[in-house]
Amino acid sequence: QVQLMESGGGSVQAGGSLRLSCKASGFTFTDYCMTWNRRAPGKEREGVATIETDGTARYVDSVQGRFTISRENAKSTLYLEMNNLKVEDTAMYYCAAEAGVCGAGTDYYGQGTQVTVSS
Repeated sequence: QVQLMESGGGSVQAGGSLRLSCKASGFTFTDYCMTWNRRAPGKEREGVATIETDGTARYVDSVQGRFTISRENAKSTLYLEMNNLKVEDTAMYYCAAEAGVCGAGTDYYGQGTQVTVSS
C-alpha cells in the first residue's frame, strides 16, 4: 500500500522557517521523481519544487533562494526546508511521487500538511 505522509507544518511569523518531511512507503522511492506542491485558499494547486532521482532540484520562481528540496533515499524521505517565509507561502503543502523523470505525471499524493505564515 502506497503512503506519503507529510509532517512539519505549522504556524510561523513572516521571516521564519519550517522544515517539512514526507515519509514514503509502498513503492521504490529511488525510482521516483519527488515533488512538493501547495494549494492556497481559493487558488489552484501549484508545483513548488521537484527533485529527480539523481538529486537534480528545480524550483518555482517564487521560492527560489528561500526553499530547498532534498531527499534521503536510505530513509525514503523527502524534505522541504523553507526559510524567510512570506505570508503568501500560506497553503496546504503536499508531497507527490512521479515514476521516472519529473514531469511524467503524478502517481501518488500525500494528504498534506498546513503551513500558515502571519505578518
